[in-house]
Amino acid sequence: MQKITDELINWYQKNKRDLPFRHTNDPYAIWVSEIMLQQTTVAAVIPYYYRFLSTYPTVKDLANASLDEVYKLWEGLGYYRRAKNLHSSAIKIVDEFDGIFPRDYVDIISLPGIGPYTASAISSFAYHEEYAAIDGNALRVLSRLLGLHDNIAESRTIKRITEYANKMIVGKDSASFNQGLMDLSNAFCRPKNPDCISCPLHVYCQAYKNHEEKVLPINIKKIKKTEHSFITGYITYDDQVMMKINEEGLLEHMYGLVQYEVNDPYAFMEAFKKEYGQSLILESFVKDFKHVFTHRTWHMHVFHFVLSAPNDYLMNAEDMKKAAIPTAHKKILDYMHKHVIIAD
Repeated sequence: MQKITDELINWYQKNKRDLPFRHTNDPYAIWVSEIMLQQTTVAAVIPYYYRFLSTYPTVKDLANASLDEVYKLWEGLGYYRRAKNLHSSAIKIVDEFDGIFPRDYVDIISLPGIGPYTASAISSFAYHEEYAAIDGNALRVLSRLLGLHDNIAESRTIKRITEYANKMIVGKDSASFNQGLMDLSNAFCRPKNPDCISCPLHVYCQAYKNHEEKVLPINIKKIKKTEHSFITGYITYDDQVMMKINEEGLLEHMYGLVQYEVNDPYAFMEAFKKEYGQSLILESFVKDFKHVFTHRTWHMHVFHFVLSAPNDYLMNAEDMKKAAIPTAHKKILDYMHKHVIIAD
């Protein structure tokens, strides 16, 4: 066990990727990077990471910002709940920890949006505490090393691997171990077609020994996807578009087009009049759009409607540049702008 740890740490220290979040011990900066890296590639995160820390260099700066500003800065990165949790956590850190990012694991994991992996990563990278940071990449590497036939999508398997990894780092450089697992998974131990011959740990790997490197890990997720079909309204008055803020739910605190789960545009007009007390004129069918979230898919049948009178939800092109708009609706707006529906 210790030989594997030493080999991994030695390899990492000689071959580690040069990433901006590896040049700091600041727990705040590490926290921001780890939240951004959830379900997002390193290449996509880096420019956002620089912009975010430039705009909010401290926890207090983030806590003092409005959620609208944070969402706008996050726009395009997706999974906006992460941005809300960062903002909520910053406020909690200011209120409960005097604006100083907590050091204790229990305090770190109490922050909104932080689970065992993120808490372990911050504890390891910022404070060099002996916590194994076990994400999907680490699960894959360790499952192959151990020749583990258990399903890594199950919590009991994650617990077993985490316990094993925690034993591997006793008295060792946990940060180099955890970062090493990440880089090893990126360089060699890839999900498909792993490069076992080049891997510095292949002599210890049970999957390689038993010719199971293309079988392991067993990763069978039970994902229930839901399909939603909307009539989505591109509603205009002169050169303005109606944009409603989402008070709660999937795209909370973001601005989007009005849409209803109804079967036709006439039912949409009825639902709209009931909610807003206004009549609409149906101009034309625009186009069908599809947007896939992690656990749901939106099918948006877009129609152009015209308001008979202005209301308080109208935005011009400049207003929309400042607003946080989800990708699902932004691509509709971009399409309409391209086809000269939105005036400059």
